Amino acid sequence: MKALDFFRSYPLVALALAALTTVLVLLGLGHPGPARIIATGVIGLVVVLTARDMIRDILRGSWGLDILAVVAMVATVLVGEYVAGLIIVLMLTGGEAIEDFAAGRAGRELDALLSRAPSFANRIGSDGEITRIPVAEVVPGDRLLVRPAEVLPVDGAVADAHASIDESSLTGEPLPVTKTAGDAVYSGTVNGTEAFTMRATAAEEDSQYHSIVTLVSEAVSSKAPMVRLADRYAVPFTLVALAIAGIAWAVSGDPVRFAEVLVVATPCPLLIAAPVAFMGGMSRTARTGVIVKNGGAIEALSRVRTAAFDKTGTLTRGRPEIRALHPASATEDELLSLAAAAEQYSVHVFAARIVAAAAERGLPLPAVSGADEIATNGVRATLPDGAEVRVGKPTFIAERVPDLARLPLGPGETAVYVSRGDALAGVIVLADPLRPEAAGTVAALRGLGVEHCRMITGDVAPTAESIARAAGIDEFDAECSPSGKVDLVAAARPRPVLMVGDGINDAPVLAAADVGIAMGARGATAASESAAAVVVADDLSKAAQAVGIAQRTVRVALESIWLGIAISLGLMLVAAFGHLPAVVGALLQEGVDLVAILGALRALGGTPLEVPTAPQEDFASASEV
Repeated sequence: MKALDFFRSYPLVALALAALTTVLVLLGLGHPGPARIIATGVIGLVVVLTARDMIRDILRGSWGLDILAVVAMVATVLVGEYVAGLIIVLMLTGGEAIEDFAAGRAGRELDALLSRAPSFANRIGSDGEITRIPVAEVVPGDRLLVRPAEVLPVDGAVADAHASIDESSLTGEPLPVTKTAGDAVYSGTVNGTEAFTMRATAAEEDSQYHSIVTLVSEAVSSKAPMVRLADRYAVPFTLVALAIAGIAWAVSGDPVRFAEVLVVATPCPLLIAAPVAFMGGMSRTARTGVIVKNGGAIEALSRVRTAAFDKTGTLTRGRPEIRALHPASATEDELLSLAAAAEQYSVHVFAARIVAAAAERGLPLPAVSGADEIATNGVRATLPDGAEVRVGKPTFIAERVPDLARLPLGPGETAVYVSRGDALAGVIVLADPLRPEAAGTVAALRGLGVEHCRMITGDVAPTAESIARAAGIDEFDAECSPSGKVDLVAAARPRPVLMVGDGINDAPVLAAADVGIAMGARGATAASESAAAVVVADDLSKAAQAVGIAQRTVRVALESIWLGIAISLGLMLVAAFGHLPAVVGALLQEGVDLVAILGALRALGGTPLEVPTAPQEDFASASEV
């Protein structure tokens, strides 16, 4: 049954096998005429189909390797080596099946991520009744039951006293994580041995795992960029093979030599090795917690020479804590409620902490009739009485508050200024610690050949200097607008340039970089959509690991390609001197294909890159945001 399914999926393979078997039987029975007719017909059909695809590629500007296969098949028919021609047909038609099999093994982690996607949820009604519903029907606020070993359907918060969650599908960490009441849990992770209840905080389309599945689907379907590496060798290999075959024919005077050389010059190692290796590399990065969207991103990552980093949420944790409130014309509670009322409309990580702090105090928030966020500056909101509230950088507040005095800050402190009308309401001081793995990540990238590391941030110079120094970065650019970040990345040298960022404001610069990596652990954002790769675990070191895996992937692909070329060249020279019959050469070429594929599958392995983690200190940026 499996054989029938295989032949239905690959009908040309079935045709080639049937033709080869029939021809061999006819030859054994002493009927060369019918054998030649059958072989010529099947070979002619495959030549026409292959030539059609080849012409389409040429019209698109891609000079591939199919010309060798076409010339080889035609040559075998013309010189009467039609059994060798059928073996070439079987090799070409079977190449797709072999590639699919090898790519399937290489893409197991990607397939596993797709198959783990949750499909249902157990909703607990107001009467306590449990109803099984499609995950698409879950809405924020729903109370859900998660049974032992079930996949969490959506993002949410633990409603029970505790839960044990396997987060390996997101973070790559094998040990379960203990969660307590109120802790965030994410879709796609797996419950332990005890049932628990959770409160949904996001619908399916807004949950963590849905964004990962979308990225993985793009990665699995993106095959075209993977063959670009092999395309570089297509024309030279074709010319060398034709030259050897032509010289062999000219010197020997025997046209059979031409066919014998081209039989072992068929390009399957080049056509198969690169896609298999790149799929293996993408699978391995997925296993470490990084989703790479296509093979082109793997190739770009392998050649990175400049790395640029955003600050907040990238080099820092993005989990600020309020250190102090300094009221001016308002009380502490008024200061915090005014700031929270405006910050509800911001996507900045500081905004979320300020809103949460107001909620923790139980403060009522003033109604806001309109609000807008000024990128890299702050938020401007209007109260019902017409008063304007501003929250953000001192320069932003100074536009309304003349002679604004800046609050002196201690090490690791960040200041958010708040104004109402023309008066300063006060200053909120926060701290956002540097990630413990930040300095190790920068050092690891340097060890991988990245020549230049820099930080590009919208924060002021004191922030940039303190964070850059602590992370081991030699250059920083401060107070950058989103368009300014794009200009800096466009002008950065040497290239290719890697940009690592987090948040809505990083989307343009991630798209502008040669390769962008988004810290997407907090869910789907515009940054994740515009980046070439997404770190789904909240760990900056994964970016360095992705570069290391990409370098190994490209190295394995090139080694497999060159091994195939070297063996093929050796066989071509043997055939050129008349020591390799066409049928034997065709069979040997099948072995070359297998060697190239097995070599390419090495991209699945390798020693993980170790990124040192510094002891966590009470250090944060000294900025004014």
